[in-house]
Amino acid sequence: MTSVHDFGAAGDGKRDDTAAIEHALRDGDGLIEFPRGEYLITKTIEVRLSEVGRTAITGSMGLAKIIMKAAGPAFRIVGNHAGTADPASMKPDIWRSQRMATIAEIEIEGAHAEADGIELIGAVQPIVRNVGLHRLRHGVLLTKRNRNVIIEGCQVYHNTGVGVFLNNVNLHQINIIGNHISYNRLGGIRIQNSEVRNLQITGNDIEYNNNRSHSIDDEPTAEVYIDCTAENATVNEVTIASNTIQATPSPGGANLRIIEDGSKSGRPPGLYAITGNVIGNQTNNVHLTGCYGITLSGNNIYSAKERNLLIDGGCRQIIVASNQFRRHTPDMQTGVRIADSAEIIFNGCHVLDESDQGQASGLPLLELINCQRVTVNSSQLIGSGTTCFNAVDCKDVNVSGCTAIAGIDDPRGTALTWTGEGSGNQLQGCRIRHGLQHHQIDESAGVKETANFVSD
Repeated sequence: MTSVHDFGAAGDGKRDDTAAIEHALRDGDGLIEFPRGEYLITKTIEVRLSEVGRTAITGSMGLAKIIMKAAGPAFRIVGNHAGTADPASMKPDIWRSQRMATIAEIEIEGAHAEADGIELIGAVQPIVRNVGLHRLRHGVLLTKRNRNVIIEGCQVYHNTGVGVFLNNVNLHQINIIGNHISYNRLGGIRIQNSEVRNLQITGNDIEYNNNRSHSIDDEPTAEVYIDCTAENATVNEVTIASNTIQATPSPGGANLRIIEDGSKSGRPPGLYAITGNVIGNQTNNVHLTGCYGITLSGNNIYSAKERNLLIDGGCRQIIVASNQFRRHTPDMQTGVRIADSAEIIFNGCHVLDESDQGQASGLPLLELINCQRVTVNSSQLIGSGTTCFNAVDCKDVNVSGCTAIAGIDDPRGTALTWTGEGSGNQLQGCRIRHGLQHHQIDESAGVKETANFVSD
């Protein structure tokens, strides 16, 4: 183990320790230790693995702090891996000298408006573990090309950019596990202009990554933001599981936003599993635009300024199953809107308006607008003073085995409306209890009703 003190680092937060740290990397034994203290640096510490070999940086169980007083990342790990994760593409010298570069148990704080924490480029099996990243622009930045990345147990807190930012990166295999990612202005985890495969976001607390604690209000964001609209940008094979993802409403904000370009030729397979999360308290909690091949199941999604779930922009092959949609404060909303989309299954969900005052917005609990080939079954829509189910201009929609009750103890509201132009629609085996207004199904909507139990 090489202590940076042995190479002249002061660690007093006043003297510039950049040269001493570079000396330790160049001439030390590869395991670089920062004893307790504050280490001021004035340029990026670049760890070129082809020159220094396998390297690990540790900060004495988090007692050491790096203060980055310049633009750019405090640490940049640079490898030369140009292959895939397949062993056949792994060059022997890269495997021998560049695998598992590690930064662990150290704090990095920004003292410059454009200071970042850690950047990974060309790295294979890099590990960022138990690192504190604070008052920076971006916490962890992945660019160009990386493989088999692990980010775990980190505190990514109150940065002006993104907590974990995948930007212009070709990356397969990344696990983001057990982190606290909070109060980052431009998002907790954000992916843009990238090709990403095999992404696991699991067991994290991701919250308040918006404008709440910052003075900048001009850019909508999300706790988890995946943007695949750029040419050649694709993000597939994704698991988002067992996280708490919550915030306060922000202009145009979302907890989870996935944007794809549904008009792209050769549409990728999607393969998203979003399950077992607690998601809430944003403008639209989950917002899917132009997406393909997503399963949203077993989540508790609560209290939105507008909607718990918004699906629009030509989404296809979306399964929404066994979720609970609710609101727990009367000044917020609940509900699901699916618009301009096709091949949707909405199964076994519970949508509840818990307030006896009804939704101030008057929004339906579940609405389908200009949709095709949608199945809604075995779900409960229970409201008060609002419409439970609303469909407009839909084709080939099958609603079966559902309960739509406008109010348990309050007779206001309408259980079901089905209007506009449509064909091939079916409403069967449902329990429908409307309030003061009868449920409405226009003849032009093309709905066949079978074996429903309808009452006041």
